[in-house]
Amino acid sequence: MYTATFVFAKKLFDEEFHVLDNKIAELARALPGYLGEESWENPATGLVSNVYYWESLEALQRLVQHPSHLEAKASQSKWLAGYRVVIAEVVHVYGDAKLDHLLPIQGTA
Repeated sequence: MYTATFVFAKKLFDEEFHVLDNKIAELARALPGYLGEESWENPATGLVSNVYYWESLEALQRLVQHPSHLEAKASQSKWLAGYRVVIAEVVHVYGDAKLDHLLPIQGTA
């Protein structure tokens, strides 16, 4: 399993942003291999973090190479005051299973 974590600082989101963002979100959720997502915002810094979960790198690449995603990436400076993407392989998931989560718990720690 892989994650793509998109961390960004917001500028002003206009109608064009919302239309494209919704289009990409719907596309991602419809792709084979998409497992889910979580989003966090840090009130102290204003940074937003969206974590997307994928079965494989190939599944993630289907989104990355889609024309709508490429359009958003080319236009990001209109809406974002900076961003970074972290692609990571998930090697273990653990917890107490009290949180409703899209990833299976593999043990406790």
